[in-house]
Amino acid sequence: MTQAIVLSKDGETFKAEVRAISEAELEAATPGDDVVVAVEYSTINYKDGLALTNSSPVVRKWPMVAGIDAAGTVAASGSSRWKSGDKVVINGWGLGETHWGGLSQRARVKGDWLVRVPAPFSTRDAMAIGTAGYTAALSVLALQAHGVEPSQGEILVTGATGGVGSVAVALLASLGYAVVASTGKAAEADYLRSLGAREIIDRATLSAAGKPLQKERWAGAVDSVGGATLANVCAQTRWGGTVAACGLAGGMDFPATVAPFILRSVTLAGVDSVMAPMTRREAAWDLLAAHLSAAQLTTITREIPLAGAFDAARDILAGRVRGRIVVDVNR
Repeated sequence: MTQAIVLSKDGETFKAEVRAISEAELEAATPGDDVVVAVEYSTINYKDGLALTNSSPVVRKWPMVAGIDAAGTVAASGSSRWKSGDKVVINGWGLGETHWGGLSQRARVKGDWLVRVPAPFSTRDAMAIGTAGYTAALSVLALQAHGVEPSQGEILVTGATGGVGSVAVALLASLGYAVVASTGKAAEADYLRSLGAREIIDRATLSAAGKPLQKERWAGAVDSVGGATLANVCAQTRWGGTVAACGLAGGMDFPATVAPFILRSVTLAGVDSVMAPMTRREAAWDLLAAHLSAAQLTTITREIPLAGAFDAARDILAGRVRGRIVVDVNR
């Protein structure tokens, strides 16, 4: 039997619990999947917080094993890509939404969804990064793909103390960019500077409705907030700059005009981590392996047991989480 966090719904009654699932249940829920992973670690992302609290319709199939991430060791494989003992990580592909997920001691998935854990990372490191950190890497790659270089000026990171923001600050600083971190947590200024931020600004300066075009400042930005914040970031981006939009913690609306895009040639680059092709996934993990240190991962991470995921879910939605949360699914 495998311990897992199982989400279920009976009419309007929602239930989230740690319970045992059998191998037969797991196989029946994942027909045709060809790799069994002995999961060692998972994590809590913002989307996990929504799913575990039933705060948003993240889950589209019931019952559901929660968790959009997993890292562990291949226990059995029918895929030519993988053999028993391989260390692997999986992000997205509908895990925890339409496919049984990673907050479980075992997972059955398609071999084509897996990425090898890159050296020098461990499986725990991979979940200290998780979907949030992998999304941050995809966002940095988007800036680079659109020609944003360190010499062009400051890069803004919004939601900077969150999972995406923390990793984005660290990656960008390692790559030589001048990073400005936006946060509502003034007490975390030293934490953000330890990751490489050169300046800290109050998120309140970006959260209120602003003019369609504002004073130019940012050569580029990574935004995990959305809403009015994203609109203001675009309005403040310099001619030819790029904003990578990867989150909606501040709302799904986008109260902006076309002015920054047609008058300043600003690019708004959408970043989706769930269905990203394998080449892009591997590039993101290579970037993380090259530019995120073990010391930085230690700084941004804390670890909890499987049953601790419920409190962590509420905390992440309430904005009480700094950095990343690793879940040891075997304790």
